[in-house]
Amino acid sequence: MTGLYANTIRETASQLDAVMGLSAPSRAPSQRFRREGRAGYLFLAPSLLFFTVFLILPSFFAIFLSLSQWGGYDLTQITFIGVKNYSDILSFDGTFVSPILVNTLVFAALSVVLAVAGSLLVAQCIERLRFQGFWRFLYFLPVVATVVAIGNVWKMMYQPSGLINGLLNALHINSVGFLSDPKIALPSVAVVQAWASIGAAVLILTAGIKAIDRTVYEAAEIDGANSWQSFWGITLPLLRPSLLFVFITQCIAGLQSFALIIVMTKDGGPVNSTNVAAFEMYQQAFKFGAWGTASAMAMALFVIIFIITLVQLWVSRRAGDDD
Repeated sequence: MTGLYANTIRETASQLDAVMGLSAPSRAPSQRFRREGRAGYLFLAPSLLFFTVFLILPSFFAIFLSLSQWGGYDLTQITFIGVKNYSDILSFDGTFVSPILVNTLVFAALSVVLAVAGSLLVAQCIERLRFQGFWRFLYFLPVVATVVAIGNVWKMMYQPSGLINGLLNALHINSVGFLSDPKIALPSVAVVQAWASIGAAVLILTAGIKAIDRTVYEAAEIDGANSWQSFWGITLPLLRPSLLFVFITQCIAGLQSFALIIVMTKDGGPVNSTNVAAFEMYQQAFKFGAWGTASAMAMALFVIIFIITLVQLWVSRRAGDDD
């Protein structure tokens, strides 16, 4: 019995030694991970502070203002009025739903279609040319230029005595009031928006085209596919991630655009034909002092952009699943 007890004590001691021996090293990594975590949060603190001060807090303040009435500057004059701002702007008797929101969606759709189609065409052409870096740089120049410069140049070109009407007159076509005719003023500005944003899309699409394996095109050529068939069967499907990014960014830019409207039309005219949501927000806040109404419009535009982005992502994923 004494020997049995001694063996039991020795086994228990050895198990305790094993446990103690394993627990000490296990505590060391966990302490190291905690120290590294604290160091990581310390390095992230400036970015998190900037993100909180300049994005999160203003977003919550904008939501609060959309439920309030405020003339600006004096925070003590903020009056909570509930959803009255939303009921006012979303009423069909007002001008925000029509023509402003309608103009915004039409403007975004036109600029997105023109920019994506144009950038895809330019990217395909550049891929077949020499000195590709030079051509990409050339098409990227409008992105570097300011909106004021671009708007004023195109405004002069759209004038009755401008370059475009001069070319039309040379072809025995009457001058067109690009910015004075309510029917074509919005498409005219959308063309400028698309032209100014093609450069960034070209860079993205050319990078996507270069990422496609050349052997895929060689195999298609061996099978007898022509250039058009290779474009539809290879380039477009494999460019889907790049095209999705371009679609989303161009759509957001089109829905948020207002600087070009100010430069080219000054007041969203003629007859509100070029007045878009972002420009109306600017006028409500800084011209009329209706910060609550402007914030409600901003929230409505945010919801529209969010829904459109989700729809684009959903359609892209469904198309990918079908493939």
